[in-house]
Amino acid sequence: MSIPVIVDCDPGHDDVFALWLAAGHPALDLRAVTTVGGNVPIEHTSRNARIVLSVAGVVDVPVAAGASGPLERPLVTAEWIHGENGLGGPALPEPTVPLDPRTATELMSDVLEASDEPVAIIATGPITNVAALIRARPDLVPRIREVVWMGGSTERGNATPYAEFNALVDPEALDLVLRSGIRFTMVGLNVTHLALVTPAVRARLADVGTRTSAFGDELLEFFCRTNDEVFGMPDGPLHDPVAVAVLADPGVVELRRTRLDIELVGTETTGATSVDFDGMLGREPNAWVAVGLDVDRFWAGLTDAVSRLA
Repeated sequence: MSIPVIVDCDPGHDDVFALWLAAGHPALDLRAVTTVGGNVPIEHTSRNARIVLSVAGVVDVPVAAGASGPLERPLVTAEWIHGENGLGGPALPEPTVPLDPRTATELMSDVLEASDEPVAIIATGPITNVAALIRARPDLVPRIREVVWMGGSTERGNATPYAEFNALVDPEALDLVLRSGIRFTMVGLNVTHLALVTPAVRARLADVGTRTSAFGDELLEFFCRTNDEVFGMPDGPLHDPVAVAVLADPGVVELRRTRLDIELVGTETTGATSVDFDGMLGREPNAWVAVGLDVDRFWAGLTDAVSRLA
């Protein structure tokens, strides 16, 4: 039986493949997509989500715009990786999927209320919208099956020496979600950096031979180039679909129960995720944290999901 999910995202090249994995994998039932300001401003992330669903022929999933910026901070963006519009590389078509008139909070609330079973939320950007939902509708928290978030790291960062980008953009939102009591899984850079878009991976995805895979290949050409220029990583890490894989294929991502906290104040450490594997702080475990990835199984699942789309 498929798991009902909402994907909250800020597309961004890797969010594209997260959306396609959620839409194309038979183990998941994509009920809604919500967008947040993150990789690029909200007007771009909202349009981008609609474009990538349109390209893939996913026209029956509502898309709603959410927070334009963090709960308490000015928005920090990442055009230096994703380009000015967030999907640098291909010429972007006009989306056929409309923007839902509801806010992200309203759409999430409606999906949760209408579902016969709890709904999982997969967040692949700053987690502002999930925090806003919890603030606005605490009565719906029991209807959230779990939150799986791509962000943070057990090691170093990619936006500062200590902070991963999604964690840095809105650490207060992450703190609120962690304190909510909802089952929470962090999929950080320590694992997503194993999902490298090698030439063999690109060829495998391109060989699917569909409109979706061709569009994805153009995106990956740009994404791998900017990762090489910025980080010296010619095989760009495709972070966000790893979070989707946690639910799509249990076991493909190895998880460990531990204590997770987020640094809110620090000259050099704001946005750092404190992962206390050894229990040094004496705090109760509150999260699952990704520690490993079956790389071949991950790419096989993603390729199969893309092949099911237009």
